[in-house]
Amino acid sequence: MLKPFFSVPIFTAIYAFIPLLSVAQSEVHFATHPTLSPDASAIVFAYESDLWKTDLGTGLTTRITAMQGSESHPRISPDGKWLAFSGTENGNSDVYLMPIEGGSIQQLTHHSTYDLVEAWSWDSQTIYFESGPQNGGTTFAVSIKGGTPRRLFKHYFNRTHNIVESPTGEFFFNDTWESDQQAMRKGYKGDFNPDIQSYNPKTNAYKKYTEYRGKDMWATVDRNANVFFVSDEANGEYNLYTFLNGQKTALTSFKESIKRPQVSADGRKVVFEKDYQPWIYDVATKTSAPVKLNIVRNFTLSKGQDFKVNGNISAFDVAPDNKKLAFVARGELFVSDLEGKFVKQLKTTPNERVLEVKWLADTMTLLIGQTVGGYQNWFTMRADGKGVLTPITKEAQSNRQISFNKDRTLGVYLSGRNEVRTIDLKTKESTTIVKDELWGFYNDSPRFSPNSEYVMFTTYRNFEKDIFLHHLKKNETINLTNTGISEGEPVWSPDSKYIYFSSDRLNPSYPFGPRKQKVYRLALTKLEDPYRLEKFEELFKPEEKKKDAEPEKKVDDKKKKKGQKDDKPKAEKPKKEEKPIEIDLTDIWERMEQVGPSYGQQGTPAVIQKDAKTYVYYISDHQEGNDKLWRSIYEPFQKTKTEKADDADEYELVQTGDKYYILTDGKIKKFNYETNKADEVEINHTFRRSLEEEFRQMYYEAWAGVEENFYNETFHGADWKVLRDRYAKFLPFLNRREDFRTLFNDMLGELNASHLGFYSNGKEEDVFYKSQTMESGILFDTQRPYVVERVVKRSAADKHGKKILPGDVLTHVNGLAVDTLQNRDFYFTKPSTDTELELSFRRKGADTAYTVRVHPQGSLSGNLYDEWMDWNQKYVDDKSKNRIAYVHMKDMGLGQYDKFVQDMTRDWYKKDALILDLRYNTGGNVHDLVLNFLAQKPYLQWKYREGALTPQPNFGVAAKPIVLLINEQSLSDAEMTATGFKALKLGKIIGTETYRWIIFTSGKGLVDGSFYRLPAWGCYTLDGKNIEKEGTTPDIYVKQTFTDRLTDKDPQLDKAIEEILKDLK
Repeated sequence: MLKPFFSVPIFTAIYAFIPLLSVAQSEVHFATHPTLSPDASAIVFAYESDLWKTDLGTGLTTRITAMQGSESHPRISPDGKWLAFSGTENGNSDVYLMPIEGGSIQQLTHHSTYDLVEAWSWDSQTIYFESGPQNGGTTFAVSIKGGTPRRLFKHYFNRTHNIVESPTGEFFFNDTWESDQQAMRKGYKGDFNPDIQSYNPKTNAYKKYTEYRGKDMWATVDRNANVFFVSDEANGEYNLYTFLNGQKTALTSFKESIKRPQVSADGRKVVFEKDYQPWIYDVATKTSAPVKLNIVRNFTLSKGQDFKVNGNISAFDVAPDNKKLAFVARGELFVSDLEGKFVKQLKTTPNERVLEVKWLADTMTLLIGQTVGGYQNWFTMRADGKGVLTPITKEAQSNRQISFNKDRTLGVYLSGRNEVRTIDLKTKESTTIVKDELWGFYNDSPRFSPNSEYVMFTTYRNFEKDIFLHHLKKNETINLTNTGISEGEPVWSPDSKYIYFSSDRLNPSYPFGPRKQKVYRLALTKLEDPYRLEKFEELFKPEEKKKDAEPEKKVDDKKKKKGQKDDKPKAEKPKKEEKPIEIDLTDIWERMEQVGPSYGQQGTPAVIQKDAKTYVYYISDHQEGNDKLWRSIYEPFQKTKTEKADDADEYELVQTGDKYYILTDGKIKKFNYETNKADEVEINHTFRRSLEEEFRQMYYEAWAGVEENFYNETFHGADWKVLRDRYAKFLPFLNRREDFRTLFNDMLGELNASHLGFYSNGKEEDVFYKSQTMESGILFDTQRPYVVERVVKRSAADKHGKKILPGDVLTHVNGLAVDTLQNRDFYFTKPSTDTELELSFRRKGADTAYTVRVHPQGSLSGNLYDEWMDWNQKYVDDKSKNRIAYVHMKDMGLGQYDKFVQDMTRDWYKKDALILDLRYNTGGNVHDLVLNFLAQKPYLQWKYREGALTPQPNFGVAAKPIVLLINEQSLSDAEMTATGFKALKLGKIIGTETYRWIIFTSGKGLVDGSFYRLPAWGCYTLDGKNIEKEGTTPDIYVKQTFTDRLTDKDPQLDKAIEEILKDLK
């Protein structure tokens, strides 16, 4: 049954009557997903969220959809009557159908996962699409008459895509990440490479057409069963190929890659994307040319948008006169009075981003950090906006995290990956004082000592931070902490007697971060508390007599003309001479003491002192696990007091004179530390920015971040600067955020590296309608979609008392009678999730129906994954007669590590051997914990009197045979674990090579909240091999194929059992 959606006519794309809103494009880019009509007379493609059709004979271009959201992935039926496509009107992509000549649009799918149209059946009755409700992505089919989609290939890990049906009955497909979400990654060669392969479900015949180690993908087939596809074999770029006399043959030799070819049903032409434009390959003439598109475009990206200052402030400073604020909001610079009533936006460089701001001592000049071509550099400008922006630095490395000394004569900042610099704030000259391994991000701000004698900063030793002090006059640097774990976020106490910092004293910070981080203070000398007796004696000391002040000389106003200066200049007050800071390194760690609660984690310390009272501020999660701002108050002869200071989960503290201010949640607050009260400075100011300017700025900043921090100095052989310029030429053609994501991710793909990605979303992409599918935990028959096949173990329906049996027929959902011709997901998909579902069934042979209630869940994928693990567990138990423990880890996160340990303590200790299965493992960071657990060996025994001898440790895993299973989708930290397993010689490794997907990564945010990943830390074997490039090879090579999975065969698991049983004989 079809669900009518709405009707649209075909719109002719001529808008001469609105010239101010439309801009004619002589060159159209980001026209994507082109497809050909069966007779090769027209193409349909996606452009700026809608579908368009171009007649290749006349050149006439018309718009054929105008829905909310975005339409893409068009495919024309072989009979030329229908157009199927994917649309995001409901927030997720669903499959839609409409007559090619215009008319009613029908929604065919309803599940709230993604549904991406891929191909048609040759009888034009079935649409094939990729969807993720059961396993993250595989092939489904749906009839043009509607109904419930059916899955084509079983097994959780048969994740097929790029499906196309051949007239021979074969289905051509790919089934690796490298042909799906990582299709933009160029140059990959490894066991997870995509090949051209097919399967015929009628004959069960599987055929592999290519054996190339790189990428062969995106097959498309004409009516005569000719296959066209893309390969990078010839020159490293994606080009069009076919098979001639059974031989793989290149048809194009472009120096720039093509994407997603589609052949016309008659086989005369192939359309594909190149340079974000549709191109046509003529099969007869063997020539290629771009399609000329006559589209009138409504360019909206340059339109200004309103933003509020309050809640968006990312940096600020208070003028030394305590009268003015300077702050940054969404990359723009502002100055206001202290109450935020009178606000002026200062004009900075267009298409750049301001990140930092500081007031100079004259209270008139600002020093700001602003990007230049992506790299942050220093500038000065007048705070009243009347001057010009003056560059101080202009370098292709980021100058960042500046702080000033007390009298604002010197600044200190970080530059690039390895420099600590000072800057004379009068001459604006910078001096490099230290070169060391700082890293280009994850830095603590360097700071001056209160007397400007030292600069304090952190640098990395063996991945962990140490605190360093550099004496400016002596030009000497000392490593203050010098441990194998991290000490970070250091700050001086105002009296120079202590340094406060955060640290996990029991664990290194890498690879998975601190787990027991606390705030500490370290006394620089051997200090002692004041004595009560001394305070008592002070009560009886005579008061010192104050010297009589000289009377002020009066000036006769009559004798002094207006504007006349005194004859004698006023004497400057002599500066109080600062005492040198004393540092005693002898047994310094014995003087460390913890600040704050003994439970939870604490960090980001800041210190205020007044008289003998010290206030130490920090973020802590010790109360209910939520990060809040707390403080501990130290006062002689008083018990240390700890109390909450604010609900902020992060903060920045700024001091000007004796006044304090904090930035929390994008808002500036005046902070009275004595009353522990923070009053918000309400800045009700609106400003404007355009997405066009933001996209351009983000492009260069993200490019520069990768340039400065990518783990490999040669960028895997890519010329990163050339690539920047090559892709930048398409920036003027952007009109949507989706196209910006595509552009930047394509550029990242040129690096042939894992763990890269650019992520961005904005309110302009929001749609009105939303949908959420509620899963009951019941699987239904593929051919009879309302008949129960089984209840999934551990699911919502797998509860005591719910006797739902195979063969039962679903009749009602929440009291609504179902239509068995309707898509079943229609009844389970609503704008939001209900807390309860009421399902009614009819059982064969029963006189009455029955009803059950379930609490629906969002997805079945995790339960189905667990069932695959259950199947393996039972298979190993049965085949080994319960002698071998089987443990699978889905990923290398702390949750899966805990489960691994629980499985080992529950199952392994009773058995004679272990199979650790890391196939399909998606990585994490617990390799060291897993390897240490596996490497344990018995070293003694103990027992109670007349009791049984018991080994120590309890779990000497390495004393029994171990097999590690890996495959082409074991990635990231699973590869670290496999590499370590091999180096430690803990057992045999069976399977295929790992993915070659291992660079430890982090990321950075951009001006609008967008985010890009930074794979900054390479991983290598002990003999220096790059695991990202070589992966981990098994000791015994065994592959599990697509057909093995279809027929529930697991030769890798069979081999593991066989090898262990050999060892147990």
